[in-house]
Amino acid sequence: MSIDCKDKVVLITGAAKGIGAAACRALAEAGAKVAVSDIDAAAGRELCEALRSRGADAEFFALDVCDEQQWQSCLEMVVASYGRIDGVVNNAGIAVICGPEDESLDGWRRTQRINSDAVFLGSRAAIQAMKSQGGSIVNVSSIEGIVGDPMLPAYNASKGAVRALTKSLALYCADRQYGIRVNSLHPGYVETPLVSGALAQLPDDDAAAFASRVVASIPLGRMAQPEEIASGIVFLLSDASRYMTGSELVMDGGYTAR
Repeated sequence: MSIDCKDKVVLITGAAKGIGAAACRALAEAGAKVAVSDIDAAAGRELCEALRSRGADAEFFALDVCDEQQWQSCLEMVVASYGRIDGVVNNAGIAVICGPEDESLDGWRRTQRINSDAVFLGSRAAIQAMKSQGGSIVNVSSIEGIVGDPMLPAYNASKGAVRALTKSLALYCADRQYGIRVNSLHPGYVETPLVSGALAQLPDDDAAAFASRVVASIPLGRMAQPEEIASGIVFLLSDASRYMTGSELVMDGGYTAR
């Protein structure tokens, strides 16, 4: 079976850059109708214009993933525009490199709110929107939801929560025969603004040491490109993965194989 998403309507959060933007481009190439959502409206609209210039069916929807009401109205607008919704990719997230002794409670809560709480809100809204017809939810976790890093406690906790939540949601939907598959994607280190932004918070020497340590731990010897991770998102949304639910798709260059 070919991996395509022809005519599927898919909403992607955090879509304006990084993995989200790469996923929008890959889904458009796979034939999907792409609902681009981000808190950065200017960047999101710019991406939509670029997609449409290449013949894609793409529309921008402003969305703060931490806002419960915005989730409801966003999905209503997507359905009003396209007549249905077939997939939701909970991709929006942040990363702050900070050890447990230096992390503030406010910082901890902000990471959980964006990386974990928002995935719950998005998944709940997606289930309500798709349960009468079926669909696919892809929750972007991380290898840091599987293994630990001494300088990423808040990120580890948030992505571990996404990993476990995904399994609970998959079982819930299967038990009720909603026809909704829910899977988690676990990228390793990827050359995105998320990673570069996290490194930019550190002194130059510390950032260089962190990056060197990471690359040295990747058997393939490099970080991933966003397009490589986007291919996994397309796969999980496509019918080629129709027998997968509650699964973890790890794409990390071998990082967690050691």
